[in-house]
Amino acid sequence: MNVWSNQQMKRNTHKSLKQINFEELLLHKDDDFCIVNKPPHLSSLEDRNDATNLLKLARGENIEAQVCHRLDKETSGLIVIANHADAYKYFAALLQNREVKKVYHAVLNGLHKFRSFEADEPLYSTNNKSRVDFRSGKPSLTLIETLELFKKHTLVKCFPVTGRMHQIRAHLAHHNSTIIHDKDYGGVPAYLSEIKRNFNQKKWEEERPMIERVALHSSSITFKQMDGSILEMEAPYPKDFTVLLKQLRKFN
Repeated sequence: MNVWSNQQMKRNTHKSLKQINFEELLLHKDDDFCIVNKPPHLSSLEDRNDATNLLKLARGENIEAQVCHRLDKETSGLIVIANHADAYKYFAALLQNREVKKVYHAVLNGLHKFRSFEADEPLYSTNNKSRVDFRSGKPSLTLIETLELFKKHTLVKCFPVTGRMHQIRAHLAHHNSTIIHDKDYGGVPAYLSEIKRNFNQKKWEEERPMIERVALHSSSITFKQMDGSILEMEAPYPKDFTVLLKQLRKFN
């Protein structure tokens, strides 16, 4: 991609983020919590480089709102927002006691047949990145299951039992199963020309990847609410993730 088109894409992304309405992101709302489906490229919390973030949008509706956990900026999917301080403390305790079940979907480079696979290598985090470190790393566990195999890629679901930074990305990379476009962990972009026969690319155009961010989505979350009832939510894929899977299935 040339410099102009890359800058144009960034400007279009920022423009679309400014137009986000918090109500459009809502999947669930009660007295204690809101659950939203965060679009890719939207920061969870305040970011020096962005005027718009999820916390700011939430506080536009409720000044007491607090984001209970984070997703990486490029990652889409479910985030829980507390409507008041007691709800925030309650959810923090659930996280600490590992009583929140979060399931992610990811599309990987290459073919990988995971069956109830347990990635349990200890992770050490520094400089906004994690790596497997058997000396200094903290205990970490990610359960991985293959959902669908394509021609050259794999759709998996991941359940991070622990909650280390970039845990899914680091564990998958350690097992030579990087996420598409996850450049920080060795992932490479996925191109239509790799899977489509007789792909016709115009000579004066540079081919763009099928998805232009880390192909990771927070798909579902389950936890006990403050009134004792169990809440389970699922988030539909965003457009770019849906288009990616559509292309992979079409040319499988």
